[in-house]
Amino acid sequence: MLGTYFYHQNIRKTIIAFGNLFNNIIVKSKDADGDTFSEIRVPLSYGPTQKFLARLEQQEKLNKPVAITLPRISFEMNSLKYDPSRKTGITQSFKSVGSDDKTRKVYMPIPYNIGFELNIMTKFNDEVLQIVEQILPFFQPSFTVTVDMTDVINEKKDVPIVLDSVSFRDDYEGDFSTRRLILYTLQFTAKTYMFGPISDSTDSLIRKVQVDMYAGTDTTTARREMRYTVQPDPVDAAPDDNWSFDEDWQYLGDAKAYSPVQQSDV
Repeated sequence: MLGTYFYHQNIRKTIIAFGNLFNNIIVKSKDADGDTFSEIRVPLSYGPTQKFLARLEQQEKLNKPVAITLPRISFEMNSLKYDPSRKTGITQSFKSVGSDDKTRKVYMPIPYNIGFELNIMTKFNDEVLQIVEQILPFFQPSFTVTVDMTDVINEKKDVPIVLDSVSFRDDYEGDFSTRRLILYTLQFTAKTYMFGPISDSTDSLIRKVQVDMYAGTDTTTARREMRYTVQPDPVDAAPDDNWSFDEDWQYLGDAKAYSPVQQSDV
């Protein structure tokens, strides 16, 4: 219920996973002979494009002692929306054993789409083309990353990141003292998940399975023929212990049925 504190960092981890995709982009400069004389790793930062554009406009003159370094990549989260196409039953749950060997009851995660905007700012057209060509071939139209959603149960999810659109602008007008800016904008959608509160399971592990087999499909008239029972050996074994199965087949041939409430044949 609302008011129960929990924080799995699902959104934060998705943002970090998205940014890590673009933190190793390289731009090379070559001379007339085709020899590389400069190789730089493009800086990556989180923040709105307007902030970097404002810095460029304030330092656009070439005679300024310090100017923002180009090329540069920036990104930011710009939307968060529930995804009904990936909806599962709201009451569905599963049990998981965490690193502390405790069994926990976990409700199915809620699907959410996170929108991202990636901006590539360069001064030369060849630089931006190098960057774009190191990104686009991997999105057809999606690229899947694995995100560790919650440390409590060590649950990992594959998160597809979909490339939605690509747009660009080239501000080349102005006098010779005005700095040129080429800006490419890529829109992405990350299909992530959000987990709710995770509590210790009130139910113990399944220690015994019992199956009654009938002579026909109509259990109201068919006779019960066999009973199959299986349980771990030893019965009190933990999930990480060394254990085996103890199986038992029992012939019944009666008209009784097993009552889960009374836990006996009636």
